[in-house]
Order: sequence, then structure tokens, then C-alpha cells
Amino acid sequence: MGKVIDRIIGGSFVIEDISPDRIVTPEDFTEEQRMFAETTKQFLQTDVLPQDEHLEKLDYDLTVKLMRKAGELGLLSSDIPEIYGGLGLDKVSSTIINEVLAGASSFALSVGAHVGIGTLPIVFFGTPEQKKRYLPDLATGAKIAAYCLTEPTSGSDALGAKTTAKLSDDGQHYILNGSKVFITNAGFADLFIVYAKVDGQHFSAFIVEKDTPGFTLGPEEKKMGIKGSSTRPLFFEEAHIPVENLLGEVGKGHLIAFNILNIGRFKLGAGCLGGAKEAIHIAAQYANVRTQFGKPIASFPLIGKKLAEMNIATYVMESMVYRTAGYIDHILSDLDHTSPDAGKQSAKGISEYALECSINKVFASEALDFVADEGVQIHGGYGFIQEYKIERIYRDSRINRIFEGTNEINRLLIPGTLLKKALKGELPLIQKAEALQSELLQLIPGQTFDGVLEQERHLLSMAKKVFLFAGGVAIQKVGTRIEAEQEILSSLADMMIQIYALESALLRAEKQVARSSEAESMNYIQMTQVFAQEAFERIESEAKITLSTLESGDILRTQLSILKKLTRNTPVNTTQLKRAIGARVIHGEKYQS
Repeated sequence: MGKVIDRIIGGSFVIEDISPDRIVTPEDFTEEQRMFAETTKQFLQTDVLPQDEHLEKLDYDLTVKLMRKAGELGLLSSDIPEIYGGLGLDKVSSTIINEVLAGASSFALSVGAHVGIGTLPIVFFGTPEQKKRYLPDLATGAKIAAYCLTEPTSGSDALGAKTTAKLSDDGQHYILNGSKVFITNAGFADLFIVYAKVDGQHFSAFIVEKDTPGFTLGPEEKKMGIKGSSTRPLFFEEAHIPVENLLGEVGKGHLIAFNILNIGRFKLGAGCLGGAKEAIHIAAQYANVRTQFGKPIASFPLIGKKLAEMNIATYVMESMVYRTAGYIDHILSDLDHTSPDAGKQSAKGISEYALECSINKVFASEALDFVADEGVQIHGGYGFIQEYKIERIYRDSRINRIFEGTNEINRLLIPGTLLKKALKGELPLIQKAEALQSELLQLIPGQTFDGVLEQERHLLSMAKKVFLFAGGVAIQKVGTRIEAEQEILSSLADMMIQIYALESALLRAEKQVARSSEAESMNYIQMTQVFAQEAFERIESEAKITLSTLESGDILRTQLSILKKLTRNTPVNTTQLKRAIGARVIHGEKYQS
């Protein structure tokens, strides 16, 4: 499989172009990686789906039994190093497993919380002793993990936690007091990664075992969706945690919490991808058998349009997820998990792509909501009935915009992280924005496009200039006060999300065209053409909102005239393109790349 050649700086996509050979796409999967996908699919169909009804009724014993079966197949240990009983797979392989497992609904969430945010804190930040003690059992499912950050009064404001830890007089234990809420896997987990403030000040992480005196669970929450997963509150009352169960250093818990959330956001994107593919399959099948006015509803153009748009959103999501997986894979490939500095190395590597992880999370969670919603609409009244799985997919999808930091918080993080990287000198963002100013004084000539995807490449280039222009105006106008201008940050974030999404789709399509004929690549080309037009319109709209928020009168009119020059574009016939894409989905009755 072709990996990225050298390290790509996180966030650099807004100011630099890269070649298609520097990203990972699903078409690059190795035979071994495809084998893991097949193993996961067989486990799903043979062991999990036949038990679906029981799992949805929150059967702890069955969930644990199936998780241990998944452990026997290696599906829980892809991210655990071989030295600690895992498979030590690349991140692309673990992403594939995560995507395929999404078809297991709530069970996929139980597995995802265990292998991701539950286990990875120890993988990346545990001491060698902690890794030897806990990881082999986590790899097999002999022990199940949970991640405990959210509190009744602190969700997005993680550092506002009120749970405290105090060192005992004999120095042998940390004494925890406080509570956590909305903890996935709480009902059957054996290990809990718990965050608390030492002496009420120093945010730190601890490994807590379930039989710890003073540690109790509250009742199961009654949830809108993901009903087959356990979600309970935790309570700590003078709970004594051995000092050797401190994870990382006192006061450095934020490094663990935020970087694990970054990985969690990325993994959530992969789960959304699997969910979207299933929704397309269900909706396309239904559209072919449901008849109205004497013919299948799949024959109606507006149903084909819906399926095309669902497919395009999923194609873009897939392109983003595996591009990001390749980046994370590359930067963590040389990590020595036995080194005392493994935690610092992990934090540095993961944080490099924090911005991209947030982009994946926001785009994927909103794309899945769109796909699920359209799936229900295609089903009509039956989409509202629990007997049809699209109803559950619709309910289950809603939590993704809240999980792992709300989409609102992530939208603030995306441009905020970019600006911090620029101020640290890691990215020449300000210099690029300044250089653009002189370029804008020149007349931008009209363009004609003859080559395959040439117009889409041009639109991407212009989109980056629009972002630099609007972002440059924002920085000039409000400076460091931009952190308080949440509406502007959100618009800048949406521009960045669309740019990363468009570039991911375009690079993948270009890579496919280079390896096969234009005819064989037609679906890639047409989906990229449609998305380029629609993403460019969204970027132009957000730029207008940003400029009109910052200026008025003659200054605004001048800026809008500059924006008009940058966004000059002759639209393509997206209606015709969507008809062709929709026809392929209807014929194949599944997602079409």
C-alpha cells in the first residue's frame, strides 16, 4: 500500500497543494487489510446480527460474550502493540475494522468505546508496567474498558471537572471524590479511565478498577438511540486508587484527554462511514421494491437524486477518513511503546492532526445525519416504523454530533488550532494571506478547462484563496479577539471543512484516473464534479457571511467585488451528473465508489 512519502504538516492543506500519491485511499488497501474487513464482516453476519434484537434490549452478558469473541478474532487488539498481546496493526487496518463493525449498531459503539477511548490511553500514555498489566486482557476482551471524562456540570469544558483526587497520608493511594455521567460501557466495564483534579487543581488521569471500594454506578440512562449500549453515571466517595494507577503525570491529564479525544473523533468518522454505507444499501433496496403509481419509486428522478446525494456525501467522507488514517499511521509508525517518552511522542504525533480529526468528526457526523434522514424519507411512513432498520439508524446517528466534543466546540477548535500553529511558526499562514493581497489587485482572467477534473482543481485553488482572503480580513479586523467571535470562527471552520473534503475527494479521483481508464473512473469523476460545485458555493456563502459580519458600506462592497472575482465559475450540469450517479446506486443497491 502506498503510504505518504514524508510528513505532511497538520492544517497545511489550506495553503499548500499535494499530489495524489501522498494520500491513502480505499483503492490502496492491501490483501491483508481486505482480509480484516472480510473477517469483521463474517463475525458481524454470523455472530452479531442474529443476536441483534437481544443486544438492543441491553443484554450485558451477551454483549460481553460477543466482545470476547471479537477479541478471539483479533478485532479488539488492532491498536495494541504485539509486545503487549495485540496485533499492532497500522491505523488504516484498524479504521477498516471500525468502519465494517458500524453495521452492528449499538454493539459497534460498545466495541468502539473499548478499543478506542477506553484502551488507547493506556496504549499511548501508560507506563510499561501498566501496559503489561492491563493491555493483554484488553486485547482479548477478558477486561472491558470505559472512558470517564464528562461530569454533570462539565461536558465540553472538560477542564472544569469537579471530581477531586487527594494523596493519602501514607502516600500509597489517591482518594477520589466526585461523579461522572454518560459513561459508555459503564454497566459491564472492568477498567475505567477517570479524570480528576489532584488537590482540586491539577487535572490528572487514573486507571480505576470496578471493584474499588467507594466506587459505585448509577442506573442506566433511558436514551433516544444506541439503546443496546450501556450508559450510566459513576460516583466516587473516598475511593482509594493505588498511586501506581496514576496515568501519565499529575497535572498533565489534559494531554491524555485531548489527544485521546482527537483519536476518538477520527474513529467516530470511520463509524459514521460504515453507518452511511448501510443506510444507502437499505434505502436503495427499498426504493427498488416499493411501488407507487404502478412502478418502483427508484424510477422517479427525485428518488435517484436523493440516492446520488447520499452516495456523494459518503464518497467524500470515505476519502477524508482514509486520507486522515494515512496521516496518523505515518506519524505514529515509528513510535516505541516501551520507551519512557512514549506518552510525549504519542501526544506530539496525535496533536499534529488534531485539526483534521475535528474536521472528520464534524463532516462525517453531519453527513451521516443527512444520509439517514434521506433514507427515512425514501421509506416514507415505513421509515418511521421500528420494524425497519433505517428508523434505528436515524435515531442512533444523532448522538455523533454530541459525542467526542460537540460539533460547535469542534468548529471553534478547527480555525483556532490553525491560528495557533501559524503563531508558533509551524505554518506560513499569515505570510500566505499577505501575499494574496497583492495578487488580488491583479485581474483574474477567465478560465477554460479541457482536461479531466481540471475545473475542479481550479475550484479547489480558488477555494483556498477565498479562505485566506476572508480569514486575513478577520485577523486584520479583530486580531486576537477572534476567539470571542464564535460566528466568524464557525464560518471559517466550515470553509476549511469543505476545502479538506473537496481536496480529499479530488485527490482520490485523480489517483483513480491515473491507475485506470477514464471510463472506469467515471463515478469518481462525476461525484467529485458535483461535490466541487456544491462545496464551492458553500465556501462562497460562508465567506460572504464572514465579510458582512466584519465590515459594511463601501469597504464591504469592495471586499465583495474581490470575492466575486475569486468565485467566478461556470456551473456544470449537476442534475445530469446526479442522474448518472443515482442510476449506479439503484442498479447496485449499495454504496458505489
